[in-house]
Amino acid sequence: MKPILIFLVCLLLSANHLQAQTNTHQTPFVLGHTDTISSAILGERRALNIYLPDGYVKDSTYPVIYLLDGSANEDFVHVVGIVQFLTMIEAMPKSIVVGIANVDRRRDFTFPSTIEKDRKLVPTAGGSAKFISFMEEELLPYIQHTYSTSANTTIIGQSLGGLVATEMLVERPSLFSTYLIVSPSLWWDNESLLIKAKNMSIPEGKNTRVYVAAGSEGKQMEDNAKRLYTTLKATGNEQIQSSFTFMPAENHLTILHNCVYKALTELNSKK
Repeated sequence: MKPILIFLVCLLLSANHLQAQTNTHQTPFVLGHTDTISSAILGERRALNIYLPDGYVKDSTYPVIYLLDGSANEDFVHVVGIVQFLTMIEAMPKSIVVGIANVDRRRDFTFPSTIEKDRKLVPTAGGSAKFISFMEEELLPYIQHTYSTSANTTIIGQSLGGLVATEMLVERPSLFSTYLIVSPSLWWDNESLLIKAKNMSIPEGKNTRVYVAAGSEGKQMEDNAKRLYTTLKATGNEQIQSSFTFMPAENHLTILHNCVYKALTELNSKK
């Protein structure tokens, strides 16, 4: 009797487990969606990861945050998490996030270098001019046409992404309202971009905010980030509102998440 009883109990437990599985309904957890556009300038298709804020409606307009290194396995997910949280607690306005997925970030985020060591380190380097044109002539118009956007735009870039964000600032300062430049690789081409920054100008009537940050990432990177800030201040151009934040507790791997949280909180402060 005992073996039969054990068998019947096991059978009953199996039946209950099967019923629980049958009654379980799983649906995907959706954070955003992906648009793919064809770029004539780059000669390739590019994926854009899009986050639309809760309650998004087409008859309203929303600020747009453009995120370099915006692939799903890069920075898109955790930056969207920061934006979602800060909008939930009303520390910033509801915003669209556009994560620009990479194909070859070293190609797209660097301009040609005169330094042999740079060219050996990054054999595909030198495509930033095309990438910036892609941003200006194809990507931004696509987002503006497809989604309900305001004139408030932010670009976020770290490391080589910070380098190309700085190049956009210097070469196309009115392309974005705000430049969030984190740990920029301004050592590239013997710091030539820092020299160019001394002569940058902004079209009349335009105002640009620049938030520069660095962590404990080595003297050159720390000094160059601060030098970018002091160079912008030294221009005396009141249309450029710049700030610098040093985050000594962060390194090159940890700085972006905490910096974006801090920067978006400060940039959207109502004080």
